[in-house]
Amino acid sequence: MTNIDEQLETAARIVSESSYLIALVGAGMSKESGIPTFRGGDGLWDKHGEPPMDGYQRMLADPAAWWAERQAQRQSQAGDELTRAIEEAKPNPGHIALAEMERRGYLKHIITQNIDNLHQEAGSEAITEIHGNRTKMRCVNCVRRWGRDEFVPKDMPPRCPDCEGLVKSDTVMFGEPIPPDALESCFREAQRADAVLLLGTSAAVYPAAEFPVIVYRNGGKLIEVNPQETPLSELCSAVLRAPSGHVLPALLEEVGKLDTGS
Repeated sequence: MTNIDEQLETAARIVSESSYLIALVGAGMSKESGIPTFRGGDGLWDKHGEPPMDGYQRMLADPAAWWAERQAQRQSQAGDELTRAIEEAKPNPGHIALAEMERRGYLKHIITQNIDNLHQEAGSEAITEIHGNRTKMRCVNCVRRWGRDEFVPKDMPPRCPDCEGLVKSDTVMFGEPIPPDALESCFREAQRADAVLLLGTSAAVYPAAEFPVIVYRNGGKLIEVNPQETPLSELCSAVLRAPSGHVLPALLEEVGKLDTGS
């Protein structure tokens, strides 16, 4: 039996025996669907430089100008590299395996750092999006959300029909706090979990990196699926050095064998 077979067997046993398994998903999983990352040698920031880190503050200073620029970008046929990649991306086998794990009752919740909506497209339902969702709009005051195509602004800048708060894209901008409902959900899920899948995340960006640490400190087990080592690798009970699109279907199959005794 190879090392990866041993690790897969260990991971499958943890999944099978857990009572509340969650997943923390990072950019590596989206990369497998063709969406470029920001960092990592071949990321967007490596090629084009980092954007201003005060985008949210600039938006608040002149919301009308921000909305005008946004509408102009949406009407453009070209769009930027990231936007085109996200629009063209499809769920990969890892996304589909996660949805099936949820359907079978193994996986209770996904915490994702990605904005691409691919988990929903794959069929997952129990999802918290730390950085928002590209297909939605959100009130910055009461955090009510709408589908991007459902929200039709009457004025510029648009206001929430419930509280008159400013409405923007749901995607969390640079300099913007994580929406409080999403943050609360993440901490709540981490406190409930007795095991967590770490999928394509660097485990170096907070607060996301804190959630698996909470699980570990509460006595839970960590399973890492990542071609690269991370700061949490040493805490993991199983480490699979391969892309999630390769590992998760195999893991699901192995869990099924354990549960059927085959």
